[in-house]
Parts: sequence; structure tokens; C-alpha cells
Amino acid sequence: MAVRHFPRYHKYTLGTEIRQQAMQICRLIGQAWRNKQAAVPALRRLINAVDDLKLQIQLAKQLQALRNFAHFQRLSELAVSVGKQSGGWYRRASKQPESVVKATERAESLCKHTASTPSVSGHEKRPEAT
Repeated sequence: MAVRHFPRYHKYTLGTEIRQQAMQICRLIGQAWRNKQAAVPALRRLINAVDDLKLQIQLAKQLQALRNFAHFQRLSELAVSVGKQSGGWYRRASKQPESVVKATERAESLCKHTASTPSVSGHEKRPEAT
């Protein structure tokens, strides 16, 4: 959609590169999400891919391949947003040692198990104050 209105001269070169870069970003997001143990390297690759996409969008603007400034602005905002999200995800993932990640996964599985078993009375009893 972003490269649909590129001039023919740029549509099949820069347009193809932008399209492929966007697909690569989607694949990297999926890899980082599915494989928690290898998330940090995947997130580094994701950040680099987003930076490359930003450069390609800038190049498209310089070559006047985009329809207008609003089109450039919208694409840039989306790329910056994905960059911020992936940077935050990377910082959070790189701070957690492996044991914390495993403990978190264990706690999540226990919470799911606890939530799926209903209590007899429908609510938990609170300990009485003495």
C-alpha cells in the first residue's frame, strides 16, 4: 500500500526493498515473540531492520517517490512507533536474567491453572485479623 503510487522508476527497486523490509520486520517480531530464550538477539535484529526501514523511507522522500509530505509523515510515524516499541521490548528483555524469565513463565502457567479451577464458594476467604 505504501509503495503503490511510487513512480515506475522507483516502484520496482526502492518500492520492492521497502516492501521486503516491512515483511522482514513482521517476521522478526514473530520470532522474538515465539522464542523467548532467543528474544534478545531477535530484538537486536528487529531494531536494525526498523532503522533500515526508516532510512529507506527517508530515501523515498528525497527521491520524491512518495505522493506528498503527509504520506511520508504517516510512514515515518509508523516506523518510529514500531522502533520505540521494539526498543522498549529489547530493554525489558535484556534486563531480565534467564532465571527470571523462567520464573515468570512458571508463574504465568500457575496463574492460568489457578484461574481455570473455580473455587467452591466463588470467592476466596481472607485471613481473620487477630
